Amino acid sequence: MGGNKLKRFKENLSFDNLLQPKREDLVNDKFKLKGKWSNFFKNDNPIVLELGCGKGEYTFSLANKYPNQNFIGIDIKGARIWKGAKDSISENLKNVCFLRCQIELIDKVFDLGEISEIWLTFPDPQIKFQRRKHRLLNTNFIKIYKKILKKNSLVHLKTDSEFLHGYTLGIAEGMGLEIIKSNHDIYSNRNAPSDAINIKTFYEKKFSNKKITYVCFKIK
Repeated sequence: MGGNKLKRFKENLSFDNLLQPKREDLVNDKFKLKGKWSNFFKNDNPIVLELGCGKGEYTFSLANKYPNQNFIGIDIKGARIWKGAKDSISENLKNVCFLRCQIELIDKVFDLGEISEIWLTFPDPQIKFQRRKHRLLNTNFIKIYKKILKKNSLVHLKTDSEFLHGYTLGIAEGMGLEIIKSNHDIYSNRNAPSDAINIKTFYEKKFSNKKITYVCFKIK
């Protein structure tokens, strides 16, 4: 393991906006903030998640843009999530935090109806059939999201994968979920929603030369 990673892991321990619960505590329902996130943020504002947040740029930018909402970026990669946590501290953002845990355990982190919205930005499409259970928008994951979301909440997907875009539409329609928006090229389509989806991650700026697509569906 590189020295830079070790340095970041050590620094992560000092961040009060980065939580790293043990898997065994989550599995055994011992996470003390479940159902009590308003105590952490010290307000009752809506809570928005970014799942698979990577370096946390989207979470950080959303928190900057919407000060009357709370944002939580979730990822299992500690060396990546370090940047979002550090930048948020540097900017003194109080409406954002980061959580290092596996996404399949988020119903152990949040109570029923505790979350108002979910964002997924450039998740791994897991194209191979044998990897389908890892797609963050398969039926099993959506059922988990439904547990923690309030009624009529929105789930957003921003991706450069046409495969994942189409797969998500098929899953949502198959589960009877309402498709709110579906755009295949958000930066050239006049009718594409703007504002929040115009935030660009490091990945999008540097590596993606494909058209960026967007899907938004409602979980009732």
